[in-house]
Amino acid sequence: MFKPVDKNAQRIKRHGRARVTITGTATRPRLNVFRSNKAIYCQIIDDTVGKTLVSASSLDIENCKGGNVEGAKQVGALIGKKSMEKGITSVVFDRGGYIYHGRVKALAEAAREAGLQF
Repeated sequence: MFKPVDKNAQRIKRHGRARVTITGTATRPRLNVFRSNKAIYCQIIDDTVGKTLVSASSLDIENCKGGNVEGAKQVGALIGKKSMEKGITSVVFDRGGYIYHGRVKALAEAAREAGLQF
């Protein structure tokens, strides 16, 4: 019999394998990305204490469509700006099991342009 593929379950497996090696510290926290069909979210996390330091999403920006590349660029610029205000300059990028393409890539490049190093 044909068994339907659960794409989100596969993504969660990929993310779990990557999280074995990717951890955020106080000096270099983790920039996590989550994308849904309607929005894109990102947060900077210190895994040693399990605390979110900075977060941003397409819902925070007025007239932003998180379901497209332009919206992801705006969120990347916003997370870069917020992190610079908190004094965070260097992060570890966690793409969340998604391929580095499209919205995830646009968010990462916009965050780099805003001053984040990863």
